[in-house]
Amino acid sequence: MDPRTHVEMARDHVLHPSNPDAQDAYDFQAFKEKFKIEMQAIDGMDMEFDMIGVDAAIANAVRRILISEVPTMAIEQAYIYHNSSVLPDEMLAHRIGLIPLAVDARRFRTLEEDNNEMNDLNTLVFDLDVECKHREGAKAGETDKNKKYINHMVMSSDIKWQPKGNQKDRFKTAICPVHEDIPIVELRPGQRVSMELHCSKGVGKLHAKWSPVATASYRNAPHIVLKQRVTGDLAYRLQQCFTDGVIEVRDGEAEVVNSRADMMSREHLRHDDLAPLVHTTRRRNHFIFQVESTGALEPDVLVCEAVGVLKDKCSRLLDQLNAITGTE
Repeated sequence: MDPRTHVEMARDHVLHPSNPDAQDAYDFQAFKEKFKIEMQAIDGMDMEFDMIGVDAAIANAVRRILISEVPTMAIEQAYIYHNSSVLPDEMLAHRIGLIPLAVDARRFRTLEEDNNEMNDLNTLVFDLDVECKHREGAKAGETDKNKKYINHMVMSSDIKWQPKGNQKDRFKTAICPVHEDIPIVELRPGQRVSMELHCSKGVGKLHAKWSPVATASYRNAPHIVLKQRVTGDLAYRLQQCFTDGVIEVRDGEAEVVNSRADMMSREHLRHDDLAPLVHTTRRRNHFIFQVESTGALEPDVLVCEAVGVLKDKCSRLLDQLNAITGTE
């Protein structure tokens, strides 16, 4: 297999991790001809797509920006008026801050843009006020907490938006947490949690609560080739060495049906009789991306936003280089 396009997977190491014929000169026209994005699946907040024709540095830049530099809104300040739960104030505030909010951060400014002065263009305000009580009429000895108590569990659905300024006109539907069934803290009769929450715009490199993705990862696309016909017992043994769905046995003969599903465990290389039968490599410039949004924005929108951030970074770098060299 050509080492310029493939990375070979040996038993305990990787062959040709770097392209031996890599060209330092950048050819934009060649990039345009080779680069493409292929959407594989998108289901709610999960997306899988292929990025083809780029170096690993570009793929990794997109991944890192997705995690740490695409802005979202998150609860930053918690003004606690009453907390008699078992959780200390700082732990309770931390848990609440990590709850993702269903709001588009592109419609807000950062506090820094307004000299750290809060207004309806950079801050959202929420209230949380829950008190646990005994439920009237509950039977003696009742063990079901839902029948025994009222408000025994503080949930993310208890976080209520309080519109400020013209926010009610700007947002026709109420802003709320992405998921309404996230437990925050358990209460018992006489315990209460009451606080005012201020939400602001930020990025994941400041704190994980502003990261718009639960996961953002990529891997080089696997390429699996059978060197010869594999039949009988060997075919079934070979099938067991790969991820489910990669190899099927049809009419007693092994066939590679879905290389991209393989996780490259290289299990077949542990067997002397199976190792010579298969050639396993990864495509050097073909990356399989998996992105799971926390829910504020759809995953395809997040990828576009990440590319936009990368574009801005490149523009700033070019401007600085031009300023140093005195060129336009």
